[in-house]
Amino acid sequence: MDSLRVRHIFRIIALSLVFSLMPLSVMASAKQFVITLDAGHGGKDYGALGVKTNEKTITLSVVKQLGKLLEKNLPDVKVVYTRDKDVFVELSERAAIANKAASHLFVSVHVNSVDKRNKNRKRITGCQVYTLGLHKTAENLAVAKRENSVMELEKDHTEKYAGFDPNSLESDIVFELFQNKRLDQSIEFADAIHAQLVDIAGREPKGVRQAGFWVLWATSMPSVLVELDFICNPQAEKFMSSESGQEEMVIALYNAICAYINTYGSPIVGHDMPVAQALKPSNSTTVKSEAAEAPRLDVPAHTAALETSPQENGGKTPGKKNGINEIGYSEDARYYVQILASSDPIKSGSSELKGFKDVEYYRDGGFYKYAVGVADTLDDAQKLLRKVRKSFPNSFIIMINGKRVDFIKP
Repeated sequence: MDSLRVRHIFRIIALSLVFSLMPLSVMASAKQFVITLDAGHGGKDYGALGVKTNEKTITLSVVKQLGKLLEKNLPDVKVVYTRDKDVFVELSERAAIANKAASHLFVSVHVNSVDKRNKNRKRITGCQVYTLGLHKTAENLAVAKRENSVMELEKDHTEKYAGFDPNSLESDIVFELFQNKRLDQSIEFADAIHAQLVDIAGREPKGVRQAGFWVLWATSMPSVLVELDFICNPQAEKFMSSESGQEEMVIALYNAICAYINTYGSPIVGHDMPVAQALKPSNSTTVKSEAAEAPRLDVPAHTAALETSPQENGGKTPGKKNGINEIGYSEDARYYVQILASSDPIKSGSSELKGFKDVEYYRDGGFYKYAVGVADTLDDAQKLLRKVRKSFPNSFIIMINGKRVDFIKP
């Protein structure tokens, strides 16, 4: 790796770590919860094309409506836009805007599509929500490549993004450093968005996934990228460009943001935030007309839950995926060191495990989360953590107690 690539990679790492390692006392001094809304593409970059409209137009309309709704209903929330008009904004600038604003949440809104040669082009439909991670499937990689391709429209893009190549071994190493940073909160938030788009906007579920998007890679707060639906499908294009369709998608995003704020908002801003209320579309027949408290995220801060246990599986032993054992229910507290999370199961002996053999996993929020070692005391776990961090710098201790998984701060 040449010196220029090294400088760019570590410049990005340093920028993100400034915020990710910020002391809690500093974070708690914030008076407002700051959210950055990113309308994908813009200006000379049209994004994905439909028959009558395009990605940049839909995303800008949705983001502006979402921002107005947040500003109107949540006085403790400050909204920052990467663009609020039809202009071209470089990918690096989008991430810089969020970081400079010290945002607590980053939402990048996009519209999906598939290659013209795809026979299902006019029939494919559904919403997807992405968090940062390695490309576990060819489909995830294809989406990331399409969204990242805007780099080529920028001046000096080969130098500016010299440290970023989703296909390179070097970038895999950097992704490894980042994928656990704020990942759990990002996954929880992504799950909430996906559920709301399905329930409120009636979109077909295509899941929460991981891929290497630049705007997620270079931001230093919990971040998601939302693909609302497929513009290559005429019916989906019609829905996304319609007033009623956009209202439903905006409210779906709004309710998910409210759930995140209800879960994490008060500790972040350092005072009690009013409970955010869920909304419903004006033409909805499935949601109660009166305002109701937006649900908190399913998994509270720093806590998860085992999705299976021997007792709930007819007394059978925990499962096994690709040669790796599943962590099972236990009445006695046990400590592990969690090393990474993946939307797809990892095979035993994979290079991603960096030679560790005593690896086990648990499932949480649709993700496989991998941990090494087992210790009876926190002291023993901390000794193990020091060794593991030589290979996985962002690893951390978890405690399994019954079905509860607690994330232990170092």
